[in-house]
Amino acid sequence: MNSKDLMTRAADNIRILAASMVEKAKSGHPGGAMGGADFINVLFSEFLVYDPENPTWSGRDRFYLDPGHMSPMLYSALALQGRFTIDELKAFRQWESPTPGHPERDVERGIENTSGPLGQGHTFAVGAAIAEKFLEARLGHTMMQHKIYAYISDGGIQEEISQGAGRMAGLLGLNNLIMFYDSNDIQLSTECSVVMEEDTEAKYKSWGWNVLNINGNDADEIRQALQEAIEEKSRPTLIIGKTVMGKGALQADGSSYERTIKTHGAPLGGDAYINTIKNLGGDPENPFVIFPETEKLYACRREELKHIVAERKNEEAEWTKGHPAQAAQMQEWFEGKAPKVDWSALIQKEGCATRAASAACLGILAEQVPNMVCSSADLSNSDKTDGFLKKTHDLQRNDFSGAFLQAGVSELTMACVCIGMYLHGGVIPACGTFFVFSDYMKPAVRMAALMEVPIKFIWTHDAFRVGEDGPTHEPVEQEAQIRLMEKLKNHHGKDSVRVFRPADADETTVCWQMAMENMETPTALVLSRQDISKLPAGTNYQEARKGAYIVAGSDEQYDVILFASGSEVATLVAGAELLRKDNIKVRIVSVPSEGLFRQQSKEYQEMILPAEAKKFGLTAGLPVTLEGLAGSNGRVFGLTSFGFSAPYKVLDEKLGFTGENVYRQVKDFLGK
Repeated sequence: MNSKDLMTRAADNIRILAASMVEKAKSGHPGGAMGGADFINVLFSEFLVYDPENPTWSGRDRFYLDPGHMSPMLYSALALQGRFTIDELKAFRQWESPTPGHPERDVERGIENTSGPLGQGHTFAVGAAIAEKFLEARLGHTMMQHKIYAYISDGGIQEEISQGAGRMAGLLGLNNLIMFYDSNDIQLSTECSVVMEEDTEAKYKSWGWNVLNINGNDADEIRQALQEAIEEKSRPTLIIGKTVMGKGALQADGSSYERTIKTHGAPLGGDAYINTIKNLGGDPENPFVIFPETEKLYACRREELKHIVAERKNEEAEWTKGHPAQAAQMQEWFEGKAPKVDWSALIQKEGCATRAASAACLGILAEQVPNMVCSSADLSNSDKTDGFLKKTHDLQRNDFSGAFLQAGVSELTMACVCIGMYLHGGVIPACGTFFVFSDYMKPAVRMAALMEVPIKFIWTHDAFRVGEDGPTHEPVEQEAQIRLMEKLKNHHGKDSVRVFRPADADETTVCWQMAMENMETPTALVLSRQDISKLPAGTNYQEARKGAYIVAGSDEQYDVILFASGSEVATLVAGAELLRKDNIKVRIVSVPSEGLFRQQSKEYQEMILPAEAKKFGLTAGLPVTLEGLAGSNGRVFGLTSFGFSAPYKVLDEKLGFTGENVYRQVKDFLGK
């Protein structure tokens, strides 16, 4: 069998396995997997560099799948590498199977990213490519010389995020990024021509990409394109591969089943499946087989990789001898442990906005955490991520010595790129924008939660006190939305997102400390635009580590507990002064993180917010934000409509966020 026939045979093996996985599960997407099999086979059997003995080796190439529905293709190819068993392929989409319908991150098995929502996967790859350049600038080429491969489909090209990812990768000249565009002209419910008529090549060229056009089912053309892409010195490469949806598929009557919409999202079914497997050289009665020649092809690649990896690791060992301090630093970065930060020199300005307090914290981090990258969606001087920027400089084409990523107006792209930096390894990412624009980022927040990426989301302008900007920029429902994520557990039983809304500058410091210590899940910091009065003297801010705590000056015996997060805590303090004049005794509780509070012992929770106590909550968001803490004996005052445009002090008066209204509300509450 000649080389080309061997590659076709191996690709057909992937097609058979992929179609059979879907057929057995009675669910899935066979067509795209069958069309993409030639590319994935060439990449995995000839180009992708990884260590079969140590899958987490930092020097490995990375492969990021964007269209998660093409998981049968990826699982099948990884089975040829020895990462999945035949029995695991047979368990596709079943309970507790390692082969779910869309791949979930498992680096040991060769899956670098959870994929599914189109557009995000290849944007993770852009972030990984930036991370590799960032680390190369600090560690040198010996330790960071790998490639980032991405796989995108027509759907991913259509998703708006692809514009942000393409623009950013081209602008930064990410020549370490190689993306294959599986252009098969078919999608789930229509042919692509119904919904897109554009020059994709021209689009990517305008962003500064190197673009190659090939027959995506021809191994020789794939090989040549990959070689050209590897040799590219200054641009990311897009390989546009024209492929055949459902390649090799036959209908029940023996006619072609290729290039049809039906194969995109449903099993081939019945006689069509049988005819297809036979046409591809398989046995419909025993389709889950790795052909001997395919097994030999991948065994040869494993032998090649032993020599490639051994040579690279010898180079790395020599580098380590000559750079012991950097080597120790690199090891620490890739272990994913929380960085050691000395906060002792930080003195916050009393009564400042928590976004300004965050800027002071970011300045400390920029100086002390050399593997941290901060980003902002064209708002660094307003969301105050410039506290980080002032201690470094922007990442730029041919200069990745800085640590600040100017993302431009692209919140979702920015978030996914930062997630990709972490997925690469060695980098701690943070990104900022206005809280109301967290709406644009929600899909990325969810993916970060699923993958347990400890990214730091910095969301400022946290309430209607944005003021004159009007209701478009004033968050109301956003806190309720993100706090739902605190209530949702990930696959390991942890809160999927840790949310902090600090009550003043000093509480902001503690919240940032906890954010940097949290290397298990994403952290969100929700910060004020306006200045906030300092909490009463004697407040033990380290108690914020329990999620909720009693503010200094609270009465030992109380008639009512007032509780809130963020700037509303200071409003409660003002209201408490008026209530005490009427001999009403008050406890004030700051709740920066309900999720963290719920993790404390039942005894602690009952001590801070006793079930039988009268409780009054104040929130600048929807009342539901605090109603779970208020319980049956409580009342929550919040917003039940969108905001209005006016100076924030006017809005406080008009909307009832004053000490006087707290007094009136609590008096009315206790009167009932």
